[in-house]
Amino acid sequence: MEFIKILFSTTLDIAPIIAIIFGFQYLVIRKKVQRLFQVLTGFFLVLIGLSLFLLGLEMALFPMGGMMAEQLTSAAFLPVLAEGAQRHWSDYYWVYIFAFAIGASTTIAEPSLIAVSIKAGEISGGTINPFILRIAVALGMAIGITLGSWRIVMGLPLHGFILAAYVLVILQTLRSPRSIIPLAFDSGGVTTSTITVPIIAALGLGLASSIPGRDPLLDGFGMIALACLFPIITVMGYAQIAEWMEKRNRQYSESTHRTQGEN
Repeated sequence: MEFIKILFSTTLDIAPIIAIIFGFQYLVIRKKVQRLFQVLTGFFLVLIGLSLFLLGLEMALFPMGGMMAEQLTSAAFLPVLAEGAQRHWSDYYWVYIFAFAIGASTTIAEPSLIAVSIKAGEISGGTINPFILRIAVALGMAIGITLGSWRIVMGLPLHGFILAAYVLVILQTLRSPRSIIPLAFDSGGVTTSTITVPIIAALGLGLASSIPGRDPLLDGFGMIALACLFPIITVMGYAQIAEWMEKRNRQYSESTHRTQGEN
């Protein structure tokens, strides 16, 4: 019964997309759709796949994320407090470890990131290593989610984190190789896709609901924003480090040749 409801809702969501595509094809371009049966079969598979994915979110990912947050912040799991003492942010170290690990692992497995990294490696002629690029993006995602978890634990406002991150992004943009800047900004977008977003949202809402004094609406959201920003920082950082190492190796090689020539 739940699947039927999700299927009907997904059909309503996809209907405008189908209407626009076929409307432009027949009314603007005025040509028949090639392999119409295959196209319709593909839309049908997309409809079924999205419905099953949404059902899986409701049955597994959202409850699992909330359950992990609840278990990691329960008084029975956290260190024992002395009478009258207040909970310190460092007591939630397992929350930070879990946030870092889940952020890195889901990003490494993100299909859209894999596709972008492969294409970047092909177009760059091997200059960009697809696996290293994925590691850099995963590291940024892990840092962003960990920082977002710490923000929820502390109850700090989101705007300070966003402003500081954007200042760092702007400074890096001015100093990074021009060829990596568009890829870095795209990398921040592809991380927030079908696998990562549900888990991040569930973790944030679970933490805000489990930690005393936190509002799920005010504190539970915002982790996705940090998850978008920090991969940009780490990818540009990776490019800056690679450029610095290349310059240092070139200088070392030139000094070695000069010394050998003098001898």
